Amino acid sequence: MPTTPATVTHNSSNGTAEAIMLELVDESGTTIGTAEKLAAHQAPGQLHRAFSVFLFDEQGRLLLQRRALGKYHSPGVWSNTCCGHPYPGEAPFAAAARRTYEELGVSPSLLAAAGTVRYNHPDPASGLVEQEFNHLFVGMVQEQVRPDAEEVGETAFVTAAELAERHAAAPFSVWFMTVLDAARPAIRELTGPSAGW
Repeated sequence: MPTTPATVTHNSSNGTAEAIMLELVDESGTTIGTAEKLAAHQAPGQLHRAFSVFLFDEQGRLLLQRRALGKYHSPGVWSNTCCGHPYPGEAPFAAAARRTYEELGVSPSLLAAAGTVRYNHPDPASGLVEQEFNHLFVGMVQEQVRPDAEEVGETAFVTAAELAERHAAAPFSVWFMTVLDAARPAIRELTGPSAGW
C-alpha cells in the first residue's frame, strides 16, 4: 500500500511555509478553481493545469532529467527537460521558463508553445494520479546546465535513438511518452528532419 506523503509546501519570502496551490480547469482548459497540490493528485485526481518543457542542444539532442530521489511524486525516474504546474493566475509560458531556471539553472532560448494535451495517468508506485491539462513547450538550451540537487538527480542529452534505448532499459515518468508524442510536430520543426524526432 503506498504511503501518503505530507502536504507539499514551499517557503515564502517571509520564511513561512505555504501550501502550493494549483489551478483546476475544465476539459477545455478554462480555470474553474484551485486545489492544494497533493490533494489534486490524490486518486481519482482533479483536472489541473500543468506544463512540460523539451529543450534541445544545437546537435538536436533532447535534455532529459532524472527526478531527484527526494521528490514525493515519481522519484528517481527519467523524464522530459522540465515539467510542473503554474501557480494560480500564472501564464503557462512564464511558469515553464521560471521552473526550468529553478530546476536546471538555465534560461531556455527560442521557447515556443507546442500545443496542449489532456491525460489521466495513475502512478502505480505512489498511488497518485496525473489528471492534467498540459501546456507543451519546446526550445533550445545554450548554457551549461546547473541542476538543483533537491529537484534533479541527473541530466543527459540524448538523440532520438538513445532515448529509445534508455526508455526500454530504465523507468520513465508515467506521462513522458504522452507529452513527447504530443510535442513531436513542434520538436521536428525546431530540430529538423535529420534529428530523427
